[in-house]
Amino acid sequence: MRGTRDILPEEVVYWQQVEAIAREQMAQAAYREIRTPIFEQTALFERGIGEATDVVGKEMYTFRDRGGRSVTLRPEGTAGVVRAFIEHGLHTQGVQRLWYIGPMFRYERPGAGRQRQFHQLGVEVLGSASPRADAEVIALATGLLNRLGLSELRLDINSLGTADDRARYRQALVDYLTPYHAELDPDSQDRLTRNPLRILDSKVKRTQEIVQSAPNLLEYLCTDSQQQFAQVQQLLTDLGIPYQVNPRLVRGLDYYTHTAFEIQSAELAGQETVCGGGRYDGLVAQLGGPATPAVGWAIGLERLIILLQQRQTVAPPELDFYVVARGQQAEAQAIVLAQTLRQFGFRIEMDLSGSAFGKQLKRADRSGAVACLILGDAEAQTQTVQLKWLLSGEQQTLRQDDLPSKVHELRQHVTTARQSRP
Repeated sequence: MRGTRDILPEEVVYWQQVEAIAREQMAQAAYREIRTPIFEQTALFERGIGEATDVVGKEMYTFRDRGGRSVTLRPEGTAGVVRAFIEHGLHTQGVQRLWYIGPMFRYERPGAGRQRQFHQLGVEVLGSASPRADAEVIALATGLLNRLGLSELRLDINSLGTADDRARYRQALVDYLTPYHAELDPDSQDRLTRNPLRILDSKVKRTQEIVQSAPNLLEYLCTDSQQQFAQVQQLLTDLGIPYQVNPRLVRGLDYYTHTAFEIQSAELAGQETVCGGGRYDGLVAQLGGPATPAVGWAIGLERLIILLQQRQTVAPPELDFYVVARGQQAEAQAIVLAQTLRQFGFRIEMDLSGSAFGKQLKRADRSGAVACLILGDAEAQTQTVQLKWLLSGEQQTLRQDDLPSKVHELRQHVTTARQSRP
């Protein structure tokens, strides 16, 4: 179906690498995983994201369920996390450091790194207004990306200030852009009355030229907003995280306040942003909870995987043993043998083809396994197994019942054989 794609085993290994490193990184920073429903009441996103946004106005998958209720496949993760935070009283349990991973849905034009079903990895810190929380989540994102080998990235930061700051700036921006109305692209003409800050993010050349001389949002920040932004910048400097201030950076969702940031890669033509986020101090109250400061980000996993594939080859986990068997009794013993060794932590592939021994042994050689376990009629009768080390060609006969007692020895041999590979 257009806008969706299958992730085949050769690519899944990249996803598994990201997920494994992310889980480790989150655990080190004391972030706990949260899993929210894939669909929610439509009103949650209308209130949380903003009805004037492109996401709500153009991109959501919304339908009526059998009970006549309007439900929407989640287009992003933050609103659902905040809903769960309120619903389960997590605000009474101190600062919450949460993370999530999973599919999201937006009706967009499909392209490289952009699908209608896409996946995000995100973090949310709820309950802290400290600039340290902003710096921590940014450091978490840059640390994760660096651990994945992605170092040629650019961090842009900006401050959207308070609601009052933005209201003053919004009016100044509208006053500036209105005389250029006829020269703006159609989307920007529409946004001029609904969501003028999004015009700053336009990719249309003439609109970009016009906004170059637009008022600077940073000049409309109140003293407190300026101080908060300065503290975030100082903390990033202290952490050794390079950044650049981009006063044209705005996020596409209405709930952002104060810090906004994006991590971009020039290797993703047309879709440069790998990670985006910021502070959203008003969202919890807006959705019916107590006033709660919050900050977070989301990484688009499809774009991240494209970068990883361009830079490295990730091989699937190596096999320890490939099991070859032929004959009814031998094949029955082989499945027991394979399962027994799996329970001891070995990675086992069992040939299920029933082919001649020669063909099965060729597949064993191509499998990348360290050793081959061979059972035929003779082995089935004597309850033995032939163990062949594929690199050296050495072969020995073992009793099947003795294998559990030889696990430590086998593991050492597997490790030594793997290390000796060219």
